[in-house]
Amino acid sequence: MPARDSTGWIPAVPPPTGGPTPPRFPIGAALRRTFAKGYGAPQLRADLLAGVVVGIVALPLSMALAIAVGVPPQHGLYTAIVAGALVAVLGGCKFQVTGPTAAFVVILAPIASEHGLKGLLTAGLMAGAILIVMGVARLGNLIEYIPHPVTTGFTTGIATVIALLQLKDGLGLDTGKLPEHFLAKLAAFWHARGTAHLGDLLVAVATFVLLRLLPRVTRRVPAPLLAIAAVSGVVAVIARIHPAFHVDTIGTHFHTTVHGVEIAGIPSVFPTPTLPWSGTPLSYAFIRQLLPAAFAIAMLGAIESLLSAVIADGVTDTKHDPNSELVALGIGNIVAPFFGGIAATGALARTATNIRSGARSPFASVTHAAVVLVAMLLLAPLIAYVPMASLAALMVFVAWNMAELHNFFGIVRVAPKSDVIVLLTCYLLTVFTDMVVAVSVGFMLAALLFMRRMSELTESRLRLDSSQEGGTTAVPKGALLYEINGPLFFGAAQKALRALGGRRDFKVLVIHLGRVPVIDATGLVALENTISGAIKARKDVIIAGPLPKPREVFDKAKLEKKHTGLHITKDLDAAVALAEQMLADRKTPLVVPTSPS
Repeated sequence: MPARDSTGWIPAVPPPTGGPTPPRFPIGAALRRTFAKGYGAPQLRADLLAGVVVGIVALPLSMALAIAVGVPPQHGLYTAIVAGALVAVLGGCKFQVTGPTAAFVVILAPIASEHGLKGLLTAGLMAGAILIVMGVARLGNLIEYIPHPVTTGFTTGIATVIALLQLKDGLGLDTGKLPEHFLAKLAAFWHARGTAHLGDLLVAVATFVLLRLLPRVTRRVPAPLLAIAAVSGVVAVIARIHPAFHVDTIGTHFHTTVHGVEIAGIPSVFPTPTLPWSGTPLSYAFIRQLLPAAFAIAMLGAIESLLSAVIADGVTDTKHDPNSELVALGIGNIVAPFFGGIAATGALARTATNIRSGARSPFASVTHAAVVLVAMLLLAPLIAYVPMASLAALMVFVAWNMAELHNFFGIVRVAPKSDVIVLLTCYLLTVFTDMVVAVSVGFMLAALLFMRRMSELTESRLRLDSSQEGGTTAVPKGALLYEINGPLFFGAAQKALRALGGRRDFKVLVIHLGRVPVIDATGLVALENTISGAIKARKDVIIAGPLPKPREVFDKAKLEKKHTGLHITKDLDAAVALAEQMLADRKTPLVVPTSPS
């Protein structure tokens, strides 16, 4: 452990100048960088202040998100406490704040509806295991390959679903148990329209207006806390003066039994560990049912968390470790369900608030978790007075900011048609099907887009002699030079080698691969088919100047031994010289096949 200075703090440690590079562990990267740069009292003071602000923001938001999922509000608080602290200490981004997020509502609500809280917690645990595997396999950088239309389609679709689902609490509808699917829920809202309550609507509108206006008045107190506290106080006073006035609150809507005593609202007790699937046998069939949802949670959680970390890097001019972040996120999602926490990921809005509030290290996020814990233990009786309609308005406000409609319509207006199709497909699947389907199809579309764009980068050119435009190397008469520029992989191999067609007006085929950085198994098969076809037609084949990675593949495949008549040269000049020698050695004249008239 580094020595401490006279103040008791860990000073900055200069990086080692010699010797072997220390191993990189996939956890705790952000905390290690914090201590390496030096951490003292000023940094701690800044972190404590930032953590208090973020904790105040996270308190109502965590409860609102849990309610939107369909579970009691304390489970959102448990998530912010446990996952928020663990991921901060073990993660790879100094400023990331982890907790329940709006993006998960669309995935988690159907799980809670079908499998209950136990299924919800178990699915989150399974997603955590998937995230750890992704981080250990160092797949964190793959977020760069997710096209913008895919993430925008998801985001706008999720925001649409979240906003519409708030109709129940925002209007005070009495729907009974809601069905699983989104369209069926909207139908249930319509059938229950006669139970709408004016008081709940007025509370929701007042909260939303305050959430919009307060940031223009003051930024010292977070708008969610000030708006919800103000509306809750007014509602409590009106209810005391006019007992007939009634709106649904956390205290009237949720009840918890602690040590045989029923408590209105959330329990003011420390979260205690228990098995997520307690009371339900953990069978293979149960795990198989939850696996698609767990995969969707892991994929969406990885996307949202790493996108949040990338944005934090841009604002603070830092660099996060994506693999460390994934492993930490996985650990947080494994541990949180044992304390009643639902699935968690990096929260962009809370991370941005953390940065704006002056955070310096992961300890700010740890402080935010501690603030939520203290508030839950001390303020539970007051939280019971928070109207459900106020939390619904907060969720609509989050969805409005999350949608980023200018980005959505900007892509529709200016992007290529293929991108617009992908955007609308991801949006419609997110809204009208479940997120498991949307995530799966979205990743497939992302892969197809990537393959198409990469294949467009691979070009090919035929040259029979140096007189053709662009010819810089003399091609002897009777030889055909075929140049490929770009990666030769499964998305481009057939296209790149298609230009040869059925041409037979040559004796020696020179395939120049000096600008092919990589080749995969499909590219190798396509290349071998071309080689075999030429050799069967009694042509000689030369591969010129393969780069190191393709050459390694050729050596493993033993191409020269497998195909008699194939030669591999170090560069194009050597290939042309060999072609001239082969043509000189041939005794038969070149016969060019004629087309039938």
